[in-house]
Amino acid sequence: MFNFSYIIKFFVPIISVLPTTLLLVLVSAVLGVIIGAVIAIIRVEKIPVLRQICAVAVSFFRGTPILIQMFVVYYGLPLLLLGVGIDIMRWDKMLFIYITFGLNVGAFLSEVFRSSILSVPSSQWDAAAMVGHGKARAYLSVIVPQAAVIAIPSLSYTFIMLFQDTSLTFAMGVVDVIGKAQLLGGRIFHTMEGYFVAAIIFITFSILIEKGFALLAKRLNTQGKIFKG
Repeated sequence: MFNFSYIIKFFVPIISVLPTTLLLVLVSAVLGVIIGAVIAIIRVEKIPVLRQICAVAVSFFRGTPILIQMFVVYYGLPLLLLGVGIDIMRWDKMLFIYITFGLNVGAFLSEVFRSSILSVPSSQWDAAAMVGHGKARAYLSVIVPQAAVIAIPSLSYTFIMLFQDTSLTFAMGVVDVIGKAQLLGGRIFHTMEGYFVAAIIFITFSILIEKGFALLAKRLNTQGKIFKG
């Protein structure tokens, strides 16, 4: 039967592995933003060949479960690179997980960034050209800041989903929040108590992420335009 005493007993051990989950979120978010921005610009600028490659990659990472992506990257990438003389067989398992989550987040964010860039009025490009900005400087100083504001709600949702998807890393043998909860509960047949603690942690951090982006939106004077209430 469900025993609340185990919730207290499990809480500290499960919290102790939270840094593993948070580090995965942080690294994946940074990689995802960089990858997403590069892909978005390639597709907006319609660069030949690269545009088609990016479209296929985005379709794969948006259209397949991230669990499958982890196995493809973990087992397939080393074999692929080994064929061209690059041996990464001894890489740490977490590196492959970082790559997988970074690519996955990047694929989703590329669509967010692309639509946000296209939402910026064309008059902003004209204004940038009038003051002597080239294409690169126009992106950095005019287009990207405005597109970032438009993208805030989608960024919030994407990072919340990223935090929740980290629970799948236990399938690769990574002991994160969910993994620790399952290991602790499985020893004494009280897995529900462990999952209950994990659920509290996930809900708490999901709310913090949402509130953090809402605060960012407010500081950018977009509270009334983007978020309701």
